[in-house]
Amino acid sequence: MVNDTTLLLDLDGVSVMRVERLQCGGRRVHLATADASARACPVCRVFASRVKGWATARPRDLPYGERGLEFVWHKRRWWCRETACPRRSFTEQIGQIPAGARITGRLRAASGRRVRDAGSTVIQAARDLHLSWPTVMNAFRAAAREVVQDPLPEVEVLGIDETRRGKPRWEQDPDTGKWKMTRDRWHTGFVDALGSGGLLGQVEGRTVADVLAWLSTTCDSREAPLFHSPR
Repeated sequence: MVNDTTLLLDLDGVSVMRVERLQCGGRRVHLATADASARACPVCRVFASRVKGWATARPRDLPYGERGLEFVWHKRRWWCRETACPRRSFTEQIGQIPAGARITGRLRAASGRRVRDAGSTVIQAARDLHLSWPTVMNAFRAAAREVVQDPLPEVEVLGIDETRRGKPRWEQDPDTGKWKMTRDRWHTGFVDALGSGGLLGQVEGRTVADVLAWLSTTCDSREAPLFHSPR
């Protein structure tokens, strides 16, 4: 069932059956499955044909208006017809709402982008979207990987600067009795000095070996002049 309300919701895989107004002023949206692939067994991928029963899920989504929307997804539980499959039954799931998920995928992704792109803290994003701190932190890690795994942009001048952070930590080797540093108080940052000024990378330590190790795995130091910020 595709209607204007379904298009307005824009949540792939489900359609809107009806919307009701709650006494508190909020709205409850009743959803039905609209993706035929939701009938495929998650283990063997064979499409089921016999319904075992019904189940309801209440996933949370992005905020709508001042009070938001409350979702009730009425989905079917299917018998898997593949005799060799260890999964005897399963409930419908879609890409945005996997089985057992309490929030939609787009809400999870949006919380991570708030921290990565909008400069929000993890706790503030969690409060704004009514999520837990671990949920937003994990979403931020996933969003950050999308950026850090991309190749760095070419720069004309590579700036290198040192930053003092915290205190050093030492541990004693139980075999030799010697003390060794396990955490350096100095970090070296690499920035696009002539362009955006953005941070390209950061390593622990400030020795020549620390700098060369980053350069050797990240860029060709012969192609970019260096600028060292004065201390």
